[in-house]
Amino acid sequence: MTSSVASVSGVPFARMNGIGNEILVVDLRGDARRVAPAAAIALASRPETRFDQLMAIHDPAAEGTDALVRILNCDGTEAEACGNGTRCVVQALAAETGQTRFSFEIAGRIVTAEMQGEDRISVDMGRPRFGWRDIPLAEEFADTRAIELQIGPIDAPILHSPSVASMGNPHAIFWVKDDVWSYALDRFGPILENHPLFPERCNITIAQVTAPDALTMRTWERGAGLTRACGSAACAAAVSAARTRRTGRGVDVTLPGGRLRIDWRDDDHVVMTGPAEWEWSGRLDPASGDHVRDAETVPA
Repeated sequence: MTSSVASVSGVPFARMNGIGNEILVVDLRGDARRVAPAAAIALASRPETRFDQLMAIHDPAAEGTDALVRILNCDGTEAEACGNGTRCVVQALAAETGQTRFSFEIAGRIVTAEMQGEDRISVDMGRPRFGWRDIPLAEEFADTRAIELQIGPIDAPILHSPSVASMGNPHAIFWVKDDVWSYALDRFGPILENHPLFPERCNITIAQVTAPDALTMRTWERGAGLTRACGSAACAAAVSAARTRRTGRGVDVTLPGGRLRIDWRDDDHVVMTGPAEWEWSGRLDPASGDHVRDAETVPA
């Protein structure tokens, strides 16, 4: 049930998705307020506004950028990266301005993105990092292509030896040879996300190589739980697959919500390409999370 939010106090937002990754894009340009963690939790608790990530667009702080983007998970914590959400921001701003190329400041990094067509958006996710301190891990591993971590019996682990990487946020990828749906990720995900090895928690992915240029995967997202898609996890899985010689440097990644193209370029940048979909728009109070859809907005 929505609340009456006068348009003088509410800010515009849109309910969108990136291959099923549920996204709220909140426009705070020209407004000094921020979306409060309590407001994010309230929005995520309602079926109509449930989201995996909330993308708050602020006025640019860094010279040469179009906006500063702050990302909140559905539990109110901040996230450092969200590729699917970034595509949603691009589509929203492109529809408003006609602009096709964008540069955003996200968690201290500059992220560039470009409309490639009506339903294709590319995001330069930057360079992956593989050092144990960079991910970060709580203890040293000389080789992060496969670290010592398992779940299940010691002599017959269910999952073991994940690749770990950072795409601005921490990821662990467990490689399996059978169907990724045959694993109880809803049970293992919370345990592994909060494992002591990950001081900043971790996104947990189960991935299967299906061809030299294709992966299938599922992800338990840090701070969000099971989602239909996670763009940064797709990037982490793709670069880890190439790094362990399971695939080449360009792959199609199939997630529960759809497919992404991931290219790990020769300059070490990872480019993610996929669609974004607008669902509906409205206004919300960034302090409380009270909201109305556009058709219900109270006139000023």
